[in-house]
Amino acid sequence: MKITVWNEYLHERTEEAVRQVYPEGIHACIRDFLVKNGFTDVRTATLDEPEHGLTQEVLDDTDVLFWWGHMRHHMVSDEVVQRVFDRVQDGMGLIVLHSGHDSKIFKKLMGTNSGRLRLPVCAYSCRDRQRYRGSPLCPLQKRSGRWPSKRDRM
Repeated sequence: MKITVWNEYLHERTEEAVRQVYPEGIHACIRDFLVKNGFTDVRTATLDEPEHGLTQEVLDDTDVLFWWGHMRHHMVSDEVVQRVFDRVQDGMGLIVLHSGHDSKIFKKLMGTNSGRLRLPVCAYSCRDRQRYRGSPLCPLQKRSGRWPSKRDRM
């Protein structure tokens, strides 16, 4: 399995307390953990690299992308977000960590502005969709008055 670990890589360079815990960045810590646990093909990418380290070639060679975001979500280019979105639609796995719920890619994939709706991620699970579909208890329907269509989520 080919894994890419993406990180903003801001706090590790700007805050001494964080740098002491993650001197090579949290992406390196996650990479090292994965390698220690048997995943041998793990690379890292960061926001400050050209194309945020997520070129088409890198994404085409990635089976699972770990996304670590915290406060520079707005700095990820829309072009890179679309590229990641397209790869996820083509079958690449995506694991969103920390405050990645507010990342552009997470919001695009979930089809909502997570900051505006303030709904837990579980509200989007397939199980919950089946349980709540058509029900006045559905957190999405309660908020908007209707279940969002696929077009609404793009």
